[in-house]
Order: sequence, then C-alpha cells, then structure tokens
Amino acid sequence: MYTVNAEQLKQMKTRAHELKPVIMIGQAGLTEAVLKEIELALDTHELIKVKIRAERDDKKLIQQQICSDTKAELIQSIGQISVIYRKKTEQAPKKPAPHTRRRDGTH
Repeated sequence: MYTVNAEQLKQMKTRAHELKPVIMIGQAGLTEAVLKEIELALDTHELIKVKIRAERDDKKLIQQQICSDTKAELIQSIGQISVIYRKKTEQAPKKPAPHTRRRDGTH
C-alpha cells in the first residue's frame, strides 16, 4: 500500500474539496458490485469521494473494508463522506492488434 506524507495529504484534501461523491453506499451495504465500482473509480481517478449512509461504527468498518480490499488509503472522513486514494499503477502499453491478411492476400 502507498503511504502519503503530510504534504501530499494536505494536497489531496484540497483536491477532494472540489469532488462530488462517485459512489453511494446505502442500506444494502458494501456489496461485491459496489467494490468493483470503487475499483474502477480508483483506477480512473485515484482520488474519490464515497458517500456511506450507515451508523458510525458500521461506517468505520465499511471504510476499513474498502481500504483493505482495494489496497487504498482513507484520506479523510467527514460525516457521511469518505475520501479514498489509491495511486494509479503504471500499466504496460497495450500491444497493437496483429495485422491480418485479407482473403485477397493484401493487408
């Protein structure tokens, strides 16, 4: 897991201020489908807001599970809003599709 220093934490809180929650967790709780959406959002944005509608103790458990399952870090939690960060992984460039020959022998 990536650990953020104090300066990075401050910058992320500033960046997060402008963000809208991209994931909402309601009475169904943290499901596999919601975790997949969180993974996609983190892959795309690195820094996301998640709105968790749950009791305080349940909210803390959900935050911990999100962070452990996605290998992310909780940056900030205010009320129902949690700010979560995961550094983007460097992905290898995709290989171009191999050339195929048409039936007439041309490319």
